[in-house]
Amino acid sequence: MQQVLTAPAPIPPDMAALGETPAAIEAHVAGLSRRVETPCGTGSMVWRIWGEGAPMLLLHGGYGSWSHWIRNVLPLSRMRMVIAPDLPGMGESATPLDPEDAGVMADIVVDGLHRLLPAGTKIDLAGFSFGGVLGGPIAVRLGASLRRFVIVGSNGLGVPRAPMAPMGSWRRLPDRDARLAVHRQTLEVLMLANPSRIDPLALHLQERNAEAGRIRTPEISRTDILRRSLPALRGRLAAIWGEQDNIARGALELRHAVLREADPVVPFRVIPGAGHWVSYEAAEDFDRVLTDLLAKD
Repeated sequence: MQQVLTAPAPIPPDMAALGETPAAIEAHVAGLSRRVETPCGTGSMVWRIWGEGAPMLLLHGGYGSWSHWIRNVLPLSRMRMVIAPDLPGMGESATPLDPEDAGVMADIVVDGLHRLLPAGTKIDLAGFSFGGVLGGPIAVRLGASLRRFVIVGSNGLGVPRAPMAPMGSWRRLPDRDARLAVHRQTLEVLMLANPSRIDPLALHLQERNAEAGRIRTPEISRTDILRRSLPALRGRLAAIWGEQDNIARGALELRHAVLREADPVVPFRVIPGAGHWVSYEAAEDFDRVLTDLLAKD
């Protein structure tokens, strides 16, 4: 029997209007930013900044880059300064000298922020997946400069990860089509709730980001480093999860309970129908919820 291939979803209209190809769309959004470099290992950490006003720091997920936020940076920058770096060892940023030490990575990020922003500037921080895990020690290091920390679908809480279908590895596959099939599988199993929403831009970003990653972020995410960081926060806490996040499937309330240990009234928002990469799959809803959370005192 001949295999029936599912046609890819169309690129979301907000992105399709910005370029004819996924690479052109990515380049267009990046080109609207200010690109800044700060020290990282023996090289530089790359930051991109859109807009003006009160700073909002967006930290991407594991094996990712700033482009995990590609559907969010322009709408959010209409009201705020949006800062979306490539974390150490990912995207265009250099690898840290100790790539297995989350504290070293957090120090690099906070040092960069101190170089970018005036002393004492209040910062809102949102961290997606590994960005939220690393966001824990970063938020602690920010001290009184932290205004609010929004955790987006992160592990690092010392709770079990839901069982998922096995995913292949692209690393030893010489053929690009074979690697793309694995990247699509990752989007289907891990990143999105609905496989029918996998579009050429999402696949392009998954390929680019995964193949540029040099940090074993799952090793750090399986620890409880985020949970251990929360009691020392000097800012407020909030959380956003996709209702169908496969990592937390059936255990959203358990994650909420862990966060309530640090803040008994922590806002915990669940976006219906969205998976792990909630900021991409449900971008408009995510932006609305994040903006609402950051508007609170």
